[in-house]
Amino acid sequence: MRVAGVRRYLMLSSMGADARAGDGADPVFGAYLRAKGAADDDLRARGDLDWTVLRPGRLTDEPGSGRVRIADSTGRGAVPRADVAAVLAGLLTEPAPLVGRTVELVAGELTVPEALTAA
Repeated sequence: MRVAGVRRYLMLSSMGADARAGDGADPVFGAYLRAKGAADDDLRARGDLDWTVLRPGRLTDEPGSGRVRIADSTGRGAVPRADVAAVLAGLLTEPAPLVGRTVELVAGELTVPEALTAA
C-alpha cells in the first residue's frame, strides 16, 4: 500500500472481536474472535493508514434493504451481506467517513449514506 500510495484501508471484522476474548461456549469461535481482534489491534496501531474497522452483526443471505445502523455500539443484530457490501462501498466512495474508528453494523432504519453521515 505504501509503494502504491494507497492510504485508505477497510477491515471487515466481526462483532465481539477481541484479542483477549475467552473461549466461551465455542472454543473455535473464541479463537476466531481473538484472531480478528488481534488483526484489528494491529491495524489501529498503524498511523500511516486511513483505516476503518467495520464489525457487522450476524450475517444473513436475505436481500439487502439498503437500510442500516452504524454506531460505536449497536447491540446484537443481523445484517444482510448485501448491505455490508454497500456500506464498504460507501466507506470507499464518500469523502473518508469514519477514518480512525471501529464501528458496528446491523440492519436499521437509515439508508447507507444517511447512516454513514450519522455515524
